[in-house]
Amino acid sequence: MKISYDFHLHSCLSPCGSDDMTPANIAGMASIIGLKAIALTDHNTCRNCPALTEAAKDYGISVIPGMELCTEEEVHVLCFFSSLNQAMEFDRFVYEKLPDIPNNPMLFGNQLIYNTKDQAEGVLDKLLISAVPISFSDLPGILNGFGGIMIPAHIDKPSNSLISNLGFIPPDSTFKTAELHDLQKKSTFQKSYPYLEGCRILCSSDAHYLNDIHEPVYWIDIPSNNTEEIFRFLSGA
Repeated sequence: MKISYDFHLHSCLSPCGSDDMTPANIAGMASIIGLKAIALTDHNTCRNCPALTEAAKDYGISVIPGMELCTEEEVHVLCFFSSLNQAMEFDRFVYEKLPDIPNNPMLFGNQLIYNTKDQAEGVLDKLLISAVPISFSDLPGILNGFGGIMIPAHIDKPSNSLISNLGFIPPDSTFKTAELHDLQKKSTFQKSYPYLEGCRILCSSDAHYLNDIHEPVYWIDIPSNNTEEIFRFLSGA
């Protein structure tokens, strides 16, 4: 069964995300353009995942709760979870570790938390785009304790990516899936970094605005469109 997807989306909780990226708007846009599976990956937080999961139910869209973590090396990593409870536990763990730097909405943007009725009900005070004191190499073991998995984000981008920031793939890496921003670079990166030849390669939008969400041009082939099967696929199983 081929499922259209976009597994890298930012809501209005990410300071760099548009205020129009409310959970209901994201779910509605995904439905309009024909996506069947999406993931919310706000910077260093999962707190709009419950609202998006609820909003997507009306459209029959599967939602994987996630986060785009910024490691201490400032490498962006997509973290995915098989349940909301696990995601929210990891969210609390990460927020406690975030540097105590207050967000300046005028400078960085709003950090809006929405409830399941698509109403803004609060903000997060700490600046969410800060680096978290967790290393790239330590992250897999930490995520395992929360039932989560990691996927290096947009490894072909010139900043905040595994390749741009570290310059290599650590020899102790265990990830089985990686994300490219431009899928046409797949063969080039696999030749340059042989580790990637054994990985699944995905391409998602990294959308911060509604119009940037990917049209259904990328697909995964799984037995059924449920979160368990999608999570298994993302984990490389």
